[in-house]
Amino acid sequence: MNLKRPQLREWGPVLVLVALVIFFSLVGDGFTSLANLQSIIETSAIPSIAVIGLTFIILQGSIDLSIEGIASLTCLLIGLFVANSVTQHDSMVGAVALALGSGLAFGVLNGWIYTRLRIPSLIVTLGTWFVAGGIATFLFPSRQPVIADHELLALALDKHLGLSGIVYIAVAALIAGYVLQTRTTLGRVSTGIGGDEAICRLAGLNVDRIKLVAFGLSGLLAAVCGLLLAAQLGVGNPRGGVGLLFPTISAAVIGGTLLSGGRGGILQSLTGVLILSVLRNGLLQSGLDPLLIQFVEGATIIVAVVAGSWQLRARLRFAK
Repeated sequence: MNLKRPQLREWGPVLVLVALVIFFSLVGDGFTSLANLQSIIETSAIPSIAVIGLTFIILQGSIDLSIEGIASLTCLLIGLFVANSVTQHDSMVGAVALALGSGLAFGVLNGWIYTRLRIPSLIVTLGTWFVAGGIATFLFPSRQPVIADHELLALALDKHLGLSGIVYIAVAALIAGYVLQTRTTLGRVSTGIGGDEAICRLAGLNVDRIKLVAFGLSGLLAAVCGLLLAAQLGVGNPRGGVGLLFPTISAAVIGGTLLSGGRGGILQSLTGVLILSVLRNGLLQSGLDPLLIQFVEGATIIVAVVAGSWQLRARLRFAK
C-alpha cells in the first residue's frame, strides 16, 4: 500500500498499535488470551474518558493539567458522601451531583481565568491542579473512608460479557465525544481555533465561549474519572487521581492530536490510549523491569511527537 505523508500521519498510530499487538502476540504466550485482552480494555477505560475533554482543549492549542487534582478531589468527595465507614452520609445521588458539580466548576473556572485574564492555560491549570489537590487533602479525615455503597462498587465489580460497567461508561462517553467533535460547533470551532484563532475571531465566532465550554467539559470528565476511580479503589482517596495526567496527555500526543492544535481528534487520542496500554501490558508480560518500561514509554512519546510534527515544525508553538 502506497501511503502519502498525510495518510501516513493519520494511519501511522493505528499501524503502530497493530504492530505492537502482533509483536507481543508472538513473544508472549498469554498476550492474546481473552483475560489479558479484557485487562487491557479495563486499563484503558478511565484514561479514555479523561482524554476526551483534553482532546478538545489540545485541538485549540491549549492544555489542561488540572485533571489529576480534580479526579483526586472528586474521588474523595464520593467516598465521603456515599455510604462509608467514616461519615454518616448516605446519598449516592447527592455525592454524584457534588462530585460532578465540583469538576464542572473547576473546569469553568479554568476557562474563565484563561479567557478573561489572558493567563496561559498551562499556568492556570497547573494552579487549579494544586488547588483541587489541596482541598482534597484538607477534607481528608484521619482515615480513608471505605465505600459501602453497593451500587457504586458494582460499577467496577459486576461484569457483563467479561467487562465492568466502567468500560461501558467509557464507550458511551467516547461515542458522545466523537459526535461532539464531528457534528457540533464545539468540535469544528475547536479545530479552527487551533489552526488559526485570529481567523475564527474575524469570522465572528465566539472563541472565548468555545474555550470555556471545552474546559468545562474537561473538568466534568475528570470528575467522572474520579467517581469511577472511587468505585475501582473502594475508598475515597485524596490521591486517587495521581498518575492519570501522564497517560492522558501522552495518549493524545501518541495518537496524533497535535499539541500546537488544529489536528487530531477523539479517535486518534483513543488510539494513543490503546497503544500505551498494549505497550505497558506487553512489556510487563515480557518481564521487563518497571523502570525500563517507564524509559520505553518516554522514548515512545518523543518519537511520536517528532514523527507527527516534523513536517509542521515551522508553525509549531507552545500551548497557549
